[in-house]
Amino acid sequence: MKKLSLLLICSFISFTAFAQTELELIQDTLTDYIEGTANGEPDRLHKAFHPDFNLYTVIGDDSLRVWDGQDYISRFQEGRKSNRIGRIISIDHENNAATAKVEIVMPGRGVYTDYFLLLKLKEGWKIIHKTYTDRPFYGEQE
Repeated sequence: MKKLSLLLICSFISFTAFAQTELELIQDTLTDYIEGTANGEPDRLHKAFHPDFNLYTVIGDDSLRVWDGQDYISRFQEGRKSNRIGRIISIDHENNAATAKVEIVMPGRGVYTDYFLLLKLKEGWKIIHKTYTDRPFYGEQE
């Protein structure tokens, strides 16, 4: 009986030591997005995004642009690296819903700020919505 108890305790400790927190799982999803776009890895983008996601932004002064998410992913070619540098700015989550802010620096093009809505589904955390905006990359000459 003592051996069984010890085995159960050791199993629990090893499980909790290797189990990822929800925050880490969300970070993994965002990292799939960041690295997938930077390194030309469409499979990582398919892993990060829900199949029905769309992107939203404002064009001009007030025109809404809705971009089909699968069309967005199709623009990233396998192995074609880009000069994108991404970092996670913030994550907020409660139960099975989360929001996140990511910054993508694209030298020569600008700095993009992405806002995400994520949901935890049976297959894990998925980005279901992306809204973005951009600004000039300060430090570069226009």
